[in-house]
Amino acid sequence: MQPTPATSLVGQEYEVEVGPVAHGGHCVARTEGGRVLFVRHALPGERVVAKVTEGEESSRFLRADAVEILTPSKDRVEAPCPFSGPGKCGGCDWQHAKPGAQRRLKGEVVAEQLKRLAGLTPEEAGWDGTVVPAEGDKVPAGQVPAWRTRVQYAIDAEGHAGLRKHRSHEVQVIDRCLIAAEGVSELGVEKRTWPQMASVEAIAASGSNDRQVILTPRPGGRLPLVDLDKPVSVLRVGEKDGQIHRVHGRAFVRERAADRTWRVSEGGFWQVHPKAADTLVQAVMQGLMPRKGDMALDLYCGVGLFAGALAERVGEKGAVLGIESGKRAVEDARHNLRDLDRVRIEEGKVDQVLPRTGITAADIIVLDPPRAGAGKQTVRHLASLTPRRIAYVACDPAALARDLKYFAEEGYRPVTLRAFDLFPMTHHVECVAILKKVA
Repeated sequence: MQPTPATSLVGQEYEVEVGPVAHGGHCVARTEGGRVLFVRHALPGERVVAKVTEGEESSRFLRADAVEILTPSKDRVEAPCPFSGPGKCGGCDWQHAKPGAQRRLKGEVVAEQLKRLAGLTPEEAGWDGTVVPAEGDKVPAGQVPAWRTRVQYAIDAEGHAGLRKHRSHEVQVIDRCLIAAEGVSELGVEKRTWPQMASVEAIAASGSNDRQVILTPRPGGRLPLVDLDKPVSVLRVGEKDGQIHRVHGRAFVRERAADRTWRVSEGGFWQVHPKAADTLVQAVMQGLMPRKGDMALDLYCGVGLFAGALAERVGEKGAVLGIESGKRAVEDARHNLRDLDRVRIEEGKVDQVLPRTGITAADIIVLDPPRAGAGKQTVRHLASLTPRRIAYVACDPAALARDLKYFAEEGYRPVTLRAFDLFPMTHHVECVAILKKVA
């Protein structure tokens, strides 16, 4: 017997009262029948018509867009971007909210994740509950800070540049991205067609005039002649190996932070907001309070940002070990910190490399793991090194909260937590937690 096909509810409309914000750029609402909706383009307290975009009769919850606002929130503004809204670009989540309201919503998400996953109140986490804007990002309602120094444009079948729609491969063609930094916008990627390309990533270093595009051709696609409005280096993603190869110009861009110049090769990781690197270094160093002679670890170290800042502070009698899994990032980190012989950079996954080093103790540790977090095994190992202080840099509040729970099991608790709005208009938020051993 064939199973009965599930009844799709896509397109179904419900009039609902919008409840609290949830992690992921949406709010929670319930239909009169008690069915849970995750509603985008809405704000808490509003009454809206929500149109289902994903889900079936048997689904635990449905995803929906607010297609009509019946009772608007006082925090609502007209979205400044013409490509923001139901069924359009998925790049921003909160274009329809005042800047201060966006930060409050992010704060509520961080608080909810801490409570639900770590069992911590803001007070217990050493956090005042605020999400701090980056320097220069305080703009009036209805305006957008242009902060994004890297934009990956998707290319549609006709070769036009755009951005993906929310949870979709479909491309929303655009003529300008409002959150793109000036250095990205001035390249003019959106003005040209990109035949046979799948994506074009534009990078505008904030620490120099270096500009770069990384082209990903469609299978069998040939590279176009790249003629943009500003001088630019060109790289491509290889069809067979998936690696990034230089076509012409520099294979790296130069960034500036923590009083040093940093080489970042082939689209390697660097904070996207121009103020992020310095903001995070300052928060980490204030929290760790490094001392001369300290043994320090920088885990998931990228191109060496925190390792370099630590090395300056632990002095010649101190030592810093950085661990990074990306081969090119390791090469960059070694190049960037080549003048500091007290720094060693090891290549590999933290959970594999750290046990092999034979290190049994560390004074201070900074970790900046990927979105999934560090995980129980790594947390347990770090705690066994009995550091005086640990700085945890997190781009995902859920992963942070899960790992804080693991740290608590090992006797480490946050003494301070700070949250920064380094991704305005989106649901993303960056946190820095400082942990100490509790009696």
